[in-house]
Amino acid sequence: MKKIDEDFYLKQKVAHLPEYPGVYIMKNKNSDIIYVGKAKNLKNRVSQYFTANQTKKVESMVANIKNFDYIITDSEYEALVLECNLIKRNLPKYNILLKDDKGYSYIKISAEKWPKITVVSKKINDKCKYIGPFMSFQKLNATLNEVIKIFKLPTCRRNFDKKSRPCLNYYINQCTAPCGGYISLKHYLEDIKEAVLFLKNGSKNEVKRLKKDMLTASDNLEFEKAAKIRDRIKLIDSINSKQKVILDENITCDFIAFINDNKLLSMNILKFDKGDLYDSENFIINFNDYDNMYETKSEVIKSYYIMHDRDVDKIFIDSEISNLEDIQKWLSEKFNKKVKIEFKLSKEKLSIMKMCRNNALDSLMRKNSGNGNRLNVLIELKNKLSLKNIPEYIEAYDISNIQGKQNVGGMVVFENGEPSRKSYKKFTIKTVNKQNDYASMLEIIKRRFDRYLSCDTDSGFARKPDLILIDGGIEHTKVIRDYMKNINLEDIPVFGMVKDSRHRTKAITDCEKEIPIKSMRNLFMFITKIQDEVHRFTISYHRKKRKTELNSSELLKIAGIGKKRSIMLLKRFKSIERISKASIEELLTIPGITPSIAASIAEYFKILSDLK
Repeated sequence: MKKIDEDFYLKQKVAHLPEYPGVYIMKNKNSDIIYVGKAKNLKNRVSQYFTANQTKKVESMVANIKNFDYIITDSEYEALVLECNLIKRNLPKYNILLKDDKGYSYIKISAEKWPKITVVSKKINDKCKYIGPFMSFQKLNATLNEVIKIFKLPTCRRNFDKKSRPCLNYYINQCTAPCGGYISLKHYLEDIKEAVLFLKNGSKNEVKRLKKDMLTASDNLEFEKAAKIRDRIKLIDSINSKQKVILDENITCDFIAFINDNKLLSMNILKFDKGDLYDSENFIINFNDYDNMYETKSEVIKSYYIMHDRDVDKIFIDSEISNLEDIQKWLSEKFNKKVKIEFKLSKEKLSIMKMCRNNALDSLMRKNSGNGNRLNVLIELKNKLSLKNIPEYIEAYDISNIQGKQNVGGMVVFENGEPSRKSYKKFTIKTVNKQNDYASMLEIIKRRFDRYLSCDTDSGFARKPDLILIDGGIEHTKVIRDYMKNINLEDIPVFGMVKDSRHRTKAITDCEKEIPIKSMRNLFMFITKIQDEVHRFTISYHRKKRKTELNSSELLKIAGIGKKRSIMLLKRFKSIERISKASIEELLTIPGITPSIAASIAEYFKILSDLK
């Protein structure tokens, strides 16, 4: 009774909401804020939560809503600003909250006689020296590796007071080999000191200092020391020259890219400070409860800047998002300066965005470890065909006949990049009695989606494919696309797999042009695998059917055997040879086979045997 009263109270409250812009604040039984949202029309937006067919996340949230408040604003933009403030203050459970997913890191200089420099995740009370904290372990570790190369520091755990034969690093000029006595403790400590200065001041300041030291050494006629410093400067410049991630513009900005696999959304942020890349962050978000990717990306970006006070001049994104102008205005007010969000990028920025997307993809692949290679090729396919989602469930179709006879079709399924043989289907073409590939392909597609639209869950056709690939060219593809549009399923992408003159995979077609894929090795191999598999499956069914019909025609020569009985005999005994060896008693087990017909069968095969 109490549940009914609660539902009635909430629905009554929703019914009396104003149709103005504003913010709504959902609360649980303890009056804790569990969700904050903005709306252009409060009544329309909030009422949507209490309708049927919601996602699991919304259902879970609504089950916990016992009350809600709202605040009317003058505009949707004011609602967005208020929403951001309330989310940051209350951290509601059901909002997307992009908190830092990594702890702080430190540079540690050990308190040994021969100190070593390492990256650690904790600062403890010991006699060692620490530099930090730093936010990005990945960037810090990469920087330390550069320092080790520049100053040729050892990375081993040897006791340098006990002399031994140097390892390979010494012989390839990557270590000063204190283990072999090739550097004194005094000079080693000087290298450690300079390495620490490099870590504290950065490469630009370090190069300035080194150039000054080199000139001083040269003036003092310390030419060996000057040469050593010169080589160190060259090495630093060489490392910096490999950093293609330096913008021409002297701005502080973020590049943001997204990759999704229909279940997870991966966001990568590359952070630039005055034109130099200095950090990268990744976030993985469960987004299967969000229907609109356009809005989801907007929510994720907004959440990031709610939780992070990063003062940027510009934000570059890989695609357009909803509420772009309002978010841009909110950020400008937050940082008290004009902040621009751009998604139309120059050639230079597109190359950085590509790197950003690759980082997002790498993060997603690591999250889906074990399925990385398959996921990678599916993402390639998604991008190449400009699909909305990664094609997790692909159906491929082919037909086979000999001059219009024994006309059959086959459907194979690739789920998550692998064949799903339990889902394969065979079709005997029923309405086409001559060679008409377009009509035959159309028939099997029609039969497949008639079952889908009739909600025939037992047929194995209940699932909607993410992509349809047909073995055929532009015209084949156009016929099927037109049909899918006629049955209001044009949202299912349809593409053709084109073959060359030697019957090998050549390209993909969208019914207007051919899309070359040979330069994309993994994608080309994947499409070839699908095309070969659907051809193999369909032609094997065609051969089996042809063999059955040939055997059936042989049986029709026997008195009393018609088409129906011949099929029953072949179904039971599988082959002509087995029928010829069957006893009278075995033949009589077939419905419709009388003693006289069984005798005729035995007599027929006895005569054939005698003739041989």
